[in-house]
Amino acid sequence: MPSISSGPALLSKPLPEGIVRETAYAKINLALHVRRRREDGYHELETLFAFVDAGDVLTAESAAQDRVQVLGEFAGGLDDPFDNLVAKALGKLPRADGLAVTLEKNLPVAAGLGGGSADAGAVFRIVKDRYGLPGDWLERATALGADVPACVESRTCIGRGTGTELEPADDSLAGTPVLLVNPRVPLSTGPVFRHWDGEDRGALPKGDARTIALEGRNDLEAPALSLCPQIAGVLEALRGTSPFLARMSGSGATCFALYDSASARDVAAQQIEERHPGWWRMKGFLR
Repeated sequence: MPSISSGPALLSKPLPEGIVRETAYAKINLALHVRRRREDGYHELETLFAFVDAGDVLTAESAAQDRVQVLGEFAGGLDDPFDNLVAKALGKLPRADGLAVTLEKNLPVAAGLGGGSADAGAVFRIVKDRYGLPGDWLERATALGADVPACVESRTCIGRGTGTELEPADDSLAGTPVLLVNPRVPLSTGPVFRHWDGEDRGALPKGDARTIALEGRNDLEAPALSLCPQIAGVLEALRGTSPFLARMSGSGATCFALYDSASARDVAAQQIEERHPGWWRMKGFLR
């Protein structure tokens, strides 16, 4: 297991030679349809994954052995080294030498943004660029979590099964301005799925990504609201800023809003900041 330490955020400084930087792009579920509970405890689902062009930031350089340093606003949420997906991803990928990785944790933990999965995906991309990936990299990614395979590519796609059976989707929403908002309340995925009522409300719509997003739904929203009522306030605030879509992402509690222009998104972000200064916010564009 790589050694893990924490400290102040330093990643805004220029990179010395030999160090690479990779963004762990925030994952959002534009639509998430839960179809059934499986006997193995997982759930069959259909989801439209999309990724924001912002998120956690990883830097890496060659080292005698793997080690991980965690910095940033949400570093405290990763105080258990055995739960750190960066360390686990390093352990899944054979290499000739070690990697010293610094993770700037900008995304909230347990927030429906696939933060740990996104971090693992970024590790896979770093290793791919430096050494190449083993032929069974998809199986290795899947072993780390259902969202990890999608996060390796970090492109709009459809996920089926537990989310690991990926299908290409069009890029009709690429470049769309997006605002992420979280009430700073962690919400673990397991309890949300356990509170799902078990009703199959139907498959993902057909069509391009925009159509699927607009006509789809998030079946985890109701159980998440029962566990974290603050989500309702976030959704109400976002919908009051005139996006063309506002929805909870994944198992929550982060919600997203999509806008027709960057200026509209920026006005919305300013409004949210003024009215709810304690909430976490991130602006970006869909990739």
